[in-house]
Amino acid sequence: MYKDKAKEFHEKMFPGYPVNENDPDYEYTVRYENWAYDEVVNANDLSDRNRSLALLATCMGCGAVDEFGFVIPACINSFGLKPEEIKEVVYQSTAYLGIARVFPFLQRTNEMFKALNIEESKESRLTNTQETRQPTGTEAQVKIFGEGMKDFYKGGTVNYWLASNCFGDYYTRKGLNLAEREMITFCFLLAQGGCESQLRSHIQGNINVGNDPAFLRKVVEQMVPYIGYPRSLNAFACIKEFE
Repeated sequence: MYKDKAKEFHEKMFPGYPVNENDPDYEYTVRYENWAYDEVVNANDLSDRNRSLALLATCMGCGAVDEFGFVIPACINSFGLKPEEIKEVVYQSTAYLGIARVFPFLQRTNEMFKALNIEESKESRLTNTQETRQPTGTEAQVKIFGEGMKDFYKGGTVNYWLASNCFGDYYTRKGLNLAEREMITFCFLLAQGGCESQLRSHIQGNINVGNDPAFLRKVVEQMVPYIGYPRSLNAFACIKEFE
C-alpha cells in the first residue's frame, strides 16, 4: 500500500509525475518511497531548507549527477532555495571534490536553470579581493576551527591554498551562512566515504559554528536513502566521538 505521506512528499519532489502502477518497478518504488518519503522524512525535524542543502551536497559527494538534476526543481519550487544558493553549493564543492567531479554538476545546474527559465542575479557574491582572500580565508578558518588556525597558512603551499582558496574563495562568499557552509562540507565528506579524518575535523568545525552532534545526526538520517547504510554508519560513528 502506497502511504499518503509518501505520496504527498513525492508530489513535492516530482510534481506532476505520479508513481505509475503500470511501471515494471512499481512495487519496488512504492516500498522505497514509503520508507524514504515517509519514515525517513518524518524521522526528525530537520528543516526543508537544511534537508535540501544537505541533499544537493550529498548527491555531489557521491557523484549522483542525475539525482542532483532531478531534485533541483523541488529544491527551488517546493523547498524555497534560491538558484544562487544552489550555485553556492556547487562552487564550494570544488574545494572538496575537485573540478573533474564538479564540472558535470555545474553543467547540469545550468541546464536545469535554463529548462526552468531561471535567470540568475548578476550581482557579485564575492566579499574579498585577490589581495584579501588569504586573510579573510584565515579569518573564516579561525571562526570555524579556533585560534590555532591563525598562522596555518604559513605552513606550506597547500596550507596557503587551503586558507586562500578553500576558505577565502568560497566560505567568504555571500549566499550561505557559515553554519550552512560547514554543514554542506560535512555532507561532501560523508558522501564520498574514506574521508573520516577530514569528517572528524569538520564535525568539530560544525559544532564550533552551532551545528551540534544532534543536528548532524539528523542530517545523516535524512541522507541514508541517498548514500546507503555503510557510509551513514561510518558518519554516525564519527559523530559519536564528539557526544
